[in-house]
Amino acid sequence: MGTCGIAAGARDVLLAVVDELAERGMSDVIVTQTGCRGLCEREPMMEVQKSGLPAITYGDLDAEKAKAIVAQHLEQGVIVEEWVITQASRPKPSA
Repeated sequence: MGTCGIAAGARDVLLAVVDELAERGMSDVIVTQTGCRGLCEREPMMEVQKSGLPAITYGDLDAEKAKAIVAQHLEQGVIVEEWVITQASRPKPSA
């Protein structure tokens, strides 16, 4: 959460994620903060890393979008394509 992210509403997004995780009883999720990634115009952003799925960075977020990402991506494993700004290569299946 660099200065540009905070100014764009990253604190509200972070709080929404934490609240939504608690509301859904999802205690196996780790939430961390980072500094600036150089994409100020796409802030607030959130990267989601879920086993078996590619790492996804979502951008142009607000609290409601963040809650939807928790519900769809983290809980159901469905990537919310309309807010994706970067996607890592799909991971290889584990043996």
